[in-house]
Amino acid sequence: MRLFPRDLVKFKRSLAIVIVSLLLSFTNAFATNGFIVVASTTSTVNSGLFKNILPIFTKTTGISVRVLGVGTGQAIKVAERGDADILFVHHKISEVEFVKNAFGVKRYDVMYNDFIVVGPQDDPADVQNAKNVVEAYEKVAAAKSIFVSRGDESGTHKKSLEFWRTIPVDLVDSSGKWYREAGSGMGATLNLTSSINGYTLADRSTWMAFQNKGSLVVLFEGDPSMRNQYGITMVNPDRHKHVKAPLASAFIRWVISNDGQAAINSFRISGKQTFFANAASYKKNQFKNTSPKLRN
Repeated sequence: MRLFPRDLVKFKRSLAIVIVSLLLSFTNAFATNGFIVVASTTSTVNSGLFKNILPIFTKTTGISVRVLGVGTGQAIKVAERGDADILFVHHKISEVEFVKNAFGVKRYDVMYNDFIVVGPQDDPADVQNAKNVVEAYEKVAAAKSIFVSRGDESGTHKKSLEFWRTIPVDLVDSSGKWYREAGSGMGATLNLTSSINGYTLADRSTWMAFQNKGSLVVLFEGDPSMRNQYGITMVNPDRHKHVKAPLASAFIRWVISNDGQAAINSFRISGKQTFFANAASYKKNQFKNTSPKLRN
């Protein structure tokens, strides 16, 4: 059939309408499913970091982020089951194992803060005069001062156990006496510690956002082994077909990009920076953008 110019114009208009309708249909379907689930730690939630940076990502991409904030151990189990698209936690040994066992695709450094030992202001175990964090723990054990651990397989709990393992002390025998396990998140653990004038290991960001400090103060900090590194990993879509790989990839790319890293660095609690962005690509770009005079 031969189309005359007028008919050809009508045909093109009809085709355009069909194409636009299909695109709108696809866009609406995408918008309905345009979210990802991130299994993360309580510290990224309780500190207010996600509340601060996620709206920036959503405004930029249109992708919503739903966060499940639990301890690192629980977050890993959630991700292993495929109940999240992304794992964003802070225990590198466990994260590397997660990828090694094909539960995750690739892990990226994102940011860090640090751990601190907090305790009663009168400091009966003399923790404030420890030379390093292991000695601080030794002092608590020697004085049999109450120490409250999270006991929830979180990154903070795992780090605390690493310190305890360097000391000849039987935590099983001491459990329920001077050594206690809260089995709760950081906020609840700090509340318990404050109520019984004990000691605990906390991440600095949650501590800064914590309002019920009571008599607790920071007694030991600054040991290099207390650095708290966070990483991000996409859950393996080959293992769990429903993982939203394109959306998850977009989030990971943004988090480790200059914009995402700058958003992390701009987050403040009471005017103080609490997380320090250190994705490899960001550090590389920062170095490139630094003038020779400032590199030292």
